[in-house]
Amino acid sequence: MPLYGFHCKQCDKDCELLVGFDDKPPCPACGSRRMERLVSRPAAPGKSKGLIKAARAQAAREGHFSNYSRNERGG
Repeated sequence: MPLYGFHCKQCDKDCELLVGFDDKPPCPACGSRRMERLVSRPAAPGKSKGLIKAARAQAAREGHFSNYSRNERGG
């Protein structure tokens, strides 16, 4: 599933959610269904060691390992 940005018209908060294209998710902050999908630019894949290192550090802070290869994840 792709990652989409949303804006809640009820509580005026933005969030990113993993949802299907036709899904209408509730706001994680207030539960409202008045969510508006935001238009986003596609990001070019990071190829430099600095960008990869920063992405891995952010992933570790957030508790996921999607930026690591299967061998590097361990277990």
